[in-house]
Amino acid sequence: MSTDRFEPTPRTKVRRLPHLAVHDRATIHAILDEGTFCHTGIVVDGQPYVLPMAYARRDDTILLHGSAASRVVNALAAGTPACVTVTIVDGIVLARAAFNHTMNYRSVMAFGIATPIEDAARRREALEVLVEHQVPGRTRDARGPDDREMKATTVLEFPLTEVSAKMRSGPPRDDPGDVALPIWAGVIPVRAQFLAPEPAPDLPGPISPPSYVTGYRRGRK
Repeated sequence: MSTDRFEPTPRTKVRRLPHLAVHDRATIHAILDEGTFCHTGIVVDGQPYVLPMAYARRDDTILLHGSAASRVVNALAAGTPACVTVTIVDGIVLARAAFNHTMNYRSVMAFGIATPIEDAARRREALEVLVEHQVPGRTRDARGPDDREMKATTVLEFPLTEVSAKMRSGPPRDDPGDVALPIWAGVIPVRAQFLAPEPAPDLPGPISPPSYVTGYRRGRK
């Protein structure tokens, strides 16, 4: 039964700055829902690979997809253990001492084994969830994948069972002896900025962008 937190495991217990650790389920879900891409790390034949991938969260599962011809995606589908991370940077933190420079961020790390979705209906549904995570409302307009495209795409479920988050916010934390130094210290906030949409040059006539494009927003205000 789902609880309000993910229990730490030896792999998800935060040892470096443990006071920044978060195991609250709602907070972890919120970070995943705001992010747009993840990094998926695996080892294939002794060689580490880290692959940036689009993803979406559905309940306590991360949905992933990729080319059926990809070696890394095929290794994931075959049950190779993986680590999936999502990070959102909220600020660059400038301290008086270079050693204390850092970033404000929200990050989720999950360990596990992905499972390919074989059922055709569930695969289509998962791909719709992936599109909606990136641009809510887009599946109403975009053509869905045809049989050839479905065959060329591997869709995976990655369970959120062994997962934790780490977050930092606030000003720099300088050593007491550095506070009096005449050096500016503070935070440069970082926010994702979405600019005016740029139409494709081959649009067949004047087609106005839908409201989910012109009003696209994500994350904190």
